[in-house]
Amino acid sequence: MIGRLGSRRFLGSAAQARQLIYSEYGDPAKVVTYREEPLKSSLEDQEVHIKWQAAPINPADINQIQGVYPVKPPMPAVAGSEGFGIVEAIGSAVKTVKVGDHVIPAKSGLGTWRSDAILGETHVFKIDASLAPEYKATLQVNPPTAYRMLKDFVDLKPGDTVIQNGANSAVGQAVIQICRARDLKSVNVIRKRPDEAAQKRLEDELRGLGADVVLTEDRISRDYRNHNDNVRLALNCVGGRSSLLLAMTMSHGGVMVTYGGMSKQPLSIPTSSLIFKDTRFAGFWMSRWYEQAENLEERHAMYKELGDWMKAGKLRHPKIEIKRLSEHANALEKAQIDHSCKQVFAPNA
Repeated sequence: MIGRLGSRRFLGSAAQARQLIYSEYGDPAKVVTYREEPLKSSLEDQEVHIKWQAAPINPADINQIQGVYPVKPPMPAVAGSEGFGIVEAIGSAVKTVKVGDHVIPAKSGLGTWRSDAILGETHVFKIDASLAPEYKATLQVNPPTAYRMLKDFVDLKPGDTVIQNGANSAVGQAVIQICRARDLKSVNVIRKRPDEAAQKRLEDELRGLGADVVLTEDRISRDYRNHNDNVRLALNCVGGRSSLLLAMTMSHGGVMVTYGGMSKQPLSIPTSSLIFKDTRFAGFWMSRWYEQAENLEERHAMYKELGDWMKAGKLRHPKIEIKRLSEHANALEKAQIDHSCKQVFAPNA
């Protein structure tokens, strides 16, 4: 029950918030611990009480806990940057959400791997409650990253070609499906698997999502370098030699967007791409885009279009495995080894 006294709203009982925290940087499976703490007993005028329903483990979360990510919240910190929750209670001056609304974090670093949170009204963003839980839990990071890179750097027309590495990543899979929804051709580069059967399964899986071409890095020069496609955009999340191979396939005036560096190697750029092809190179970070106030209306429009594709079956969520917060060590270990299935916490399960 919620009562009122002065300008505050009081929560009826001292609830315990279950949460995963870290007090030092290191191996996530070792430094993240489970803790229960009393929830704040009252809400200020512009605060909201959120019950988190589902929160995935993303590579950025792993990097943040390791201490190699730009976002560094004060410690001890509640881990997790993505997820969806339900508004349980609101302060007396809150205008943008109401009790029962479904919300996601408005920015990174708020800590979603917990059952409950008291946050400022501006720290949450209302979303379509009719979306399936799996979509709501993964709406904030990977599909928007794919969406923005395909929209913000090149004015792509139906029939244009996009080439990407890391095609089996969550962002890569979203790129494939959005390209299909927009009548764009996607050329998808993956690492070669030692097991031929596993290689075929992965290639078939990506083609099932809508991939037009699937190649391993060692086949780019042999099978695709002399193509006739209009490759106007390349998306790079690997770096090193892989980025060089992508650049070699691009058409005149194309743009390569780098949004990750999984190889931990510097970006390699062919000199000929700069001189003779006028290739441009740019970087993208979804968190920075969210921080820019002028993108607020576009954020609403983006979630609307992504949600419509999700409801129509044109944009599928990745494979997921649900875990309780108490299973965090196993979930964090699997998240760093098995990238084919996303680990998702159910904080109130």
